[in-house]
Amino acid sequence: MTSKEIAKMIDHSLLRPELNESEVRQGCRLAKEYSTASVCVKPCDVKIAKEELKGSDVLVTTVIGFPHGSNKTSVKVQEAIEAINDGAVELDMVLNIGRLLSKQFDYVEKDIKAVVDAAHQRGVIVKVILENCYLSDELKEIACKICEDAGADFVKTSTGFGSGGATLEDLELMRRTCSEKVKIKAAGGVRTLDDALSVRSKGTVRFGATATKVIMDEAKRREKEGTLQEAK
Repeated sequence: MTSKEIAKMIDHSLLRPELNESEVRQGCRLAKEYSTASVCVKPCDVKIAKEELKGSDVLVTTVIGFPHGSNKTSVKVQEAIEAINDGAVELDMVLNIGRLLSKQFDYVEKDIKAVVDAAHQRGVIVKVILENCYLSDELKEIACKICEDAGADFVKTSTGFGSGGATLEDLELMRRTCSEKVKIKAAGGVRTLDDALSVRSKGTVRFGATATKVIMDEAKRREKEGTLQEAK
């Protein structure tokens, strides 16, 4: 495998609330330097990311209903439309966690489908965040099936702002629950190259990271040494 393959798994995360505009621009330049899959920014920063990433193959991602998923569906749809108009080509939306825990599954599916339909009309993909730290395994499985039925492109473990992040057990559960039509993204706790290789071994094709430089510098070092290998 190559360091480029690792880079194209990374959604470089610029979601911390205290990031100022200069830091967002610096983060976009870092992602551009390493040619990550995308940069995931707050909705207010989508235009900035589009400007900074111009001429590169790094995609612009933003978040919808973040981080709690509790916005009304109409608000999520409008947020998605505005983000797409600003230049986002991927959306990471949070499902309505409280409604899922209340077992209002029809509500959750309609909420997701409304955003998915709006995005797909514009050729934009949707990753749905489950926030697994709050869910039983049964609800994780139900949520995965709801996301697939609603047309989601990805299911994602976490926002990175909950009480826990991605676990290998959750990634295995998500991969076996979803069909191959739905891809898996890990988020929360992927801070080293070994973490990245571990989530990759469970069928994950994307992961969110703030430690992109650390991960990529190590990947390039091992690649140069001939020791960059898949995790077993």
